Amino acid sequence: MITLGKIIAVHSYKGGTGKTLLSVNLAATFVKHGKKVCLLDLDFRAPSLSTVLKIEKAEYWLNDYLNGTCEIDKVLIDLSGRIQNKGQLFVGLANPATEAMREMSAKDRKWEMRALGRLLALRNSLLNDKGFDYLIFDTSPGLQYSSINAIVSADLVIVATTLDRSDVDGTKRMLRELYDLFEKKTDIILNKVLHDVSSKSGKEEMQTKIKDIYQVPLLGIIPCFCEVLKGEGNIIFAQERPEHPFAKILDEIADKIDNNKT
Repeated sequence: MITLGKIIAVHSYKGGTGKTLLSVNLAATFVKHGKKVCLLDLDFRAPSLSTVLKIEKAEYWLNDYLNGTCEIDKVLIDLSGRIQNKGQLFVGLANPATEAMREMSAKDRKWEMRALGRLLALRNSLLNDKGFDYLIFDTSPGLQYSSINAIVSADLVIVATTLDRSDVDGTKRMLRELYDLFEKKTDIILNKVLHDVSSKSGKEEMQTKIKDIYQVPLLGIIPCFCEVLKGEGNIIFAQERPEHPFAKILDEIADKIDNNKT
């Protein structure tokens, strides 16, 4: 059977790049475009999707699926009723309890290899059998095993980065030492940009600069919007404020991915 859907891992070198906010809003944007989307929280060291999506508890967590104690159907929560669009949104959450985070941090390499197999199995169970158009993995920043597993499983890796010097240097190393190693298709989203990119010349200058730095395609440039920062993750702009420039940029990014123009 030919897999029509795509797995996207959203990753970053360090925290604070807006990775989770991008994951949530990208998922919501695909749903707005009529897609069936599954958003999975693979940041087991600092789970945040449950907070962003205001889900206080779940019967089963992604931790349970990766531990082999349940199947993925038990984990998924249907949030399609929350949105007023023709697509569908399901989420799988990481357990935010302190003990669960401690337990996941203590997993050994043998467990991580089994967990990789469980992630790879999602291609058949969700993309093929359930007809999802996109699986989006919100990953842990850096080089955690869970992040490496997500990257190995993905068709496309989106790296959220900023112009912070340590972030630039770290992202360049990851591109060279991690993504190239696994021969993964990788695109950059430059987030929280303070420079003026409203003009065509300003945007083109920034695009050229970023492509020269990273030597991979630039998927999008997102200015530092005060409204997004003030929202503190409580607003899903793609759904609640579709006319906002942030939502418009995400529309463009989703179209590029959907049309394989990345």
